[in-house]
Amino acid sequence: MNSQRQNSGTPEPDARSPRAPGDNQSRPHSQLDGRPSIQNDRNSANQDPERASLAGSRSGSRGPQFPQAEPPLSPNDPDPFFSQQAAPRTHSVYAQSISPSGRFVTTQSVISKLPPADQPLLDHSHLRPGKEANLLSHERTLELYRANARKSNDPDVQYEFAMFMIDASKSLPLPPISGGNQLEIEKVEEKREELTREGVQLLKRLADRGHGDAQYLLADCMANGIGTHRSRQDFDRAYPMFVLAAKHGHADAAYRAGTCCENGWGCRRESAKAVQFFRKAAAALHPGALYRLGIAELNGELGLSKRPKEGVKWLKRSAEHATAEFPHALHELALLHERGVDNVLFVDYEYAAELLAQASELGYAPSAYRLGECYEYGKMGCPQDAALSIHYYNIAAQQDHRDACFALTAWYLVGSPGVLPQSDTEAYLWAKKAAEQGLAKAMYAVGYFSEVGVGTAQALPDAMHWYKRAAEAGDKRAIQRLKATSGGPLPGNVISREQVTTTGDVKDKNCVIM
Repeated sequence: MNSQRQNSGTPEPDARSPRAPGDNQSRPHSQLDGRPSIQNDRNSANQDPERASLAGSRSGSRGPQFPQAEPPLSPNDPDPFFSQQAAPRTHSVYAQSISPSGRFVTTQSVISKLPPADQPLLDHSHLRPGKEANLLSHERTLELYRANARKSNDPDVQYEFAMFMIDASKSLPLPPISGGNQLEIEKVEEKREELTREGVQLLKRLADRGHGDAQYLLADCMANGIGTHRSRQDFDRAYPMFVLAAKHGHADAAYRAGTCCENGWGCRRESAKAVQFFRKAAAALHPGALYRLGIAELNGELGLSKRPKEGVKWLKRSAEHATAEFPHALHELALLHERGVDNVLFVDYEYAAELLAQASELGYAPSAYRLGECYEYGKMGCPQDAALSIHYYNIAAQQDHRDACFALTAWYLVGSPGVLPQSDTEAYLWAKKAAEQGLAKAMYAVGYFSEVGVGTAQALPDAMHWYKRAAEAGDKRAIQRLKATSGGPLPGNVISREQVTTTGDVKDKNCVIM
C-alpha cells in the first residue's frame, strides 16, 4: 500500500494502514482536546531499513506527568489463569500475560454463525456459587457440597451442587503428559466424565421440576456438548429447553432462544420469532438482546424496518447495562459517534473515545485495539501517548487480536523510553503470534525476521516457509521475496517505508510493510 503524507503539523496515518509516522509524548489521560508537539529523540538512519518499516517511527520522549507502567508480558510466558474456568474480568491495569495454550472463554457473538464445539456459547461463571470453594481441593469441596445437597431438599442448594460439579469437571487439572503416566491421565479424564454425568443428571431432575436456572444451564450444557453423546453440540435438545426456561422468565434463556431462531440452531430460521424472544429478554434489560434489537433496527435486519433513531435508543439502553459478556453496544455507539448519523447523532470524538475506553475496560478487544491506535497516532482528539497506546494494544492482544499483537511487535522494535524496553526477541514473538492468527503482513515479518536473524536465529528454511504462507495469503512483498532466488536482501523499493535524515525529519516513502 502506498500513501503520501505531508511533513507539516501532526502526521496523519493512512486510514487503511495500522502504522504511520509519529513520535509519542506523554500527556495526562484526561487531556483529550489537544495534540502534543512531536519530537524525535531517536535517529534511525543507521537502522536496518526493513526493521524501520516494520516499526514505523514509534519513538518519543516521556513527560513526568504519567506514572511509569509495566510493559506487556511475552506471548510465551505461562499463566495459570488460563488453566482455570475463565471468570468475568476487568482491565484497570495491564492485562495478564498470554498463554499460547489457552484463551479467554468468550461469549457467543450475537450475529455469529454456529461456533465450534470447543468454544462455550456463554460464560456462565458469574453464576458460580461460593467462590470461596476455590480455596479447597476439588475432592474436599465436592464432599462438602454433596453432603449438603443430600441433607437438603432445597432445589437451589441442589442446583448449586450440580453447577459446582460441572465447573469442577472443566477445571480439574490434567497431569503433564509423559511416557509413564497415561493411566493417571485416564483416571482424571474418567473423573471429569463422572462429575459431568452426575451434574447433568441432577440438572435434568431439577429441570423436570420446573427450576428455571437448571433448565437454562442444562440447555447450555447441551449446546456446548457437555454431557452429550460423544460431546457433540445438541441444539435439537437445547433449543426446547431454552424456550422452557424463557417461559419461566429466564432472560439469558430468552436471548439464547432468539439466537437459535435467528440462526436455525435446533429449529427453523424464523426472524419474527427471534425478535419475539429478543424483546422478551430486552424487557428484562438483557444487554445482548438490547444490542441485537438495536443493530436490527439500525440496519433493517430480522424483518424490521430500518429506523436508525430507534436503533440508537436500543443501543444506548444496552450500553447502560453493558457487561464483560456484552460490551458490544459501547463499541457500536462509539463508531456511530465517530462518523455521526444524519438527524440522529452528532460527531463527538471525545465521547466516542470515552465509550471505547468503557468497552476496553470490560475486555472488548476491538475497542481496545481502536484506542491503541488513537493514542498512538493522536486520533479522535486523544493525545499521542505511548503508555496508553501500549496498554490498550495489550488488552486486545490478551485475547489474540492479531492486529494488536502485530502492533506490539512494532512497539518492541523501537521501544519507548520509560515505558517499554526495546526487544527484538519480544518483537519476533508477538509477530509470530499474529502470524499464527492468519495476519499476512505478520507472516511476512516473521519470514524477514527469520531470514535476517531479528529476535531469533537466522533460518532460511523458516523464512521461506513464512514467505510462502504470506504469499498464499496475498502478500505481494512475500511474492517478490520468493522470486529473489539468490537469497540476498530485498529490493530497495520493497523494504523501504521511510527514510530518516540526520535532523530527524521523516521523509515519507512507500508504506509497504505495515
